[in-house]
Amino acid sequence: MIRLRRITKFFGRNQVLKDIDLTVEKGEVVVILGPSGSGKTTLLRCINYLEKPNAGEVAIGELAVDCKRPSKKDIQALRRKTAMVFQHYNLFKHKTALENVMEGLVVVRKLAKEEARERSVRVLEKVGLGDKLDAYPSQLSGGQQQRVGIARALALEPEAILFDEPTSALDPERVGEVLEVIRNIAKEGITMIVVTHEMGFARDVANRVVFMDGGVIVEEGDPKIIFSRPKEERTRQFLKRITPEANYSI
Repeated sequence: MIRLRRITKFFGRNQVLKDIDLTVEKGEVVVILGPSGSGKTTLLRCINYLEKPNAGEVAIGELAVDCKRPSKKDIQALRRKTAMVFQHYNLFKHKTALENVMEGLVVVRKLAKEEARERSVRVLEKVGLGDKLDAYPSQLSGGQQQRVGIARALALEPEAILFDEPTSALDPERVGEVLEVIRNIAKEGITMIVVTHEMGFARDVANRVVFMDGGVIVEEGDPKIIFSRPKEERTRQFLKRITPEANYSI
């Protein structure tokens, strides 16, 4: 479904991704964990070319793009296969929830307004905002705004949804409502890659957990194994800090 091969990324002289290989199967939920600065978000953004890798290959389905020589057509095709949910919502403040979801369908996908409206209403109802269609972002809580962002991604009907720390900007009491929406999406078999610090979510929802540090994948595997019997010392150190009650004696 999604295949990353030897993905390399520099910011100036700083190499933030070092020959990353990762495969995500259709319908799989992969959660990426790691400390700040480990390269998690950069890797996510490289999948749809919000960041341009310096080398490697990004493939989604049958489309494979050489990162050294990508064409504009290839980049556009990759972006059409994915949708991204950002940590800071990125909603248009002057548009209602419904208009925010419709925007990409009308402007990018060129759908007729009536079809775009019907699809947008449907996904807003799916995320529990059927009664907030005409509300502006300033009238919505942070959790509701993030659910609009998720609805906007769903409306595009992508092959995969990329979540970049979708709860990190929320008040603690709003985190649960957003995670519950993502859990429900996962049950529908939509391919997802989620960068998050929510350990409970990763343990309960992910098919696979990937731990990154220093621009490399240190360890990956079944959440039950990663959280109970991690193989790598660096993984154990990280999890002890995040979940200090755990005992990772090997």
